[in-house]
Amino acid sequence: MPHRLLPLLSAQPQSGEALGARLGVNRVTVSALAHRLQEDGVPLRISRAGYALDPGTPVRALVRVRGDFGRAMRYAGTVVSTQDEARAWADDPHAPAPHGAVCVAERQTGGRGRRGRAWDTRSGVLVFSVLLRRELSLAELALAPLAAGVALHAAATRGAPELALGLKWPNDLLSGDGRKVAGILLEAELRGEAARRAVLGIGVNVSAAPPGAAHLGEWRPGLTRAELLGDVLAALEHGLAQPPGAVLDAWRAASLTLGRAVTVATPRGPVTGVAEDLDASGSLLVRSAPGILHTVSAGDVQLVGALTPSLSSSQGAPP
Repeated sequence: MPHRLLPLLSAQPQSGEALGARLGVNRVTVSALAHRLQEDGVPLRISRAGYALDPGTPVRALVRVRGDFGRAMRYAGTVVSTQDEARAWADDPHAPAPHGAVCVAERQTGGRGRRGRAWDTRSGVLVFSVLLRRELSLAELALAPLAAGVALHAAATRGAPELALGLKWPNDLLSGDGRKVAGILLEAELRGEAARRAVLGIGVNVSAAPPGAAHLGEWRPGLTRAELLGDVLAALEHGLAQPPGAVLDAWRAASLTLGRAVTVATPRGPVTGVAEDLDASGSLLVRSAPGILHTVSAGDVQLVGALTPSLSSSQGAPP
């Protein structure tokens, strides 16, 4: 029953009596439901003035949705994984989630990143998944994480393009000094030479970060998760509709990888050299010391050496 209370909440305090009247319950029941939401991880404030969500909580009512992405949105306190939530919603026989549906959560007990890594969630972190229902060719699928990275970079630097943020191939947003700000995970269900559907997961450190990472509040104090979610969804919907050449050019422009010495852990072993470019499929082209050009379609990149001065002059203090 707590889920019945959640859609009625906003950033403005509402009395228990008013909320109870809308739910058809008494004030005591409203209080019990509110405390259960708090226990589930929802940032709900309870005071004499009433019940209110923390400003900037990424619920549908507080997110500015400009297109189709996010028009259908579910928010929860604690889930196993927003990726799993999106897939379950897509499979709902009564009301399946549409293309562009979004699942947002405060905490994940089994969140995962690339290669099965744990996905850290804590207060101040935005974690969500977007359902892509239209069929994607293998070529489109390969470029989708790059398009998502471009969208994430555009949203993170909105109104301040000079910010020292950039992309590490294939799907991380980094601060200029190399600390991780956000990550992207794409999971797809393949059918022949196409994906029947895919789920795109994104995690962004907005106002807090794990040790050694960075958060956007270092450069954009006051940015809320609700504001950022609206910006990312608009940029993502636009970016996924762009032709491959435009996606690749935009990724190159935001890259912290190209022109750098890198070591890439690939399924066939490590590749060390200079990241020269992307090919038409989005694979990373790395030239090793003997002059051999390697095409890397999957792998984890480690940037070697110091960043250029223009990219290492990050603003704000590390966490």
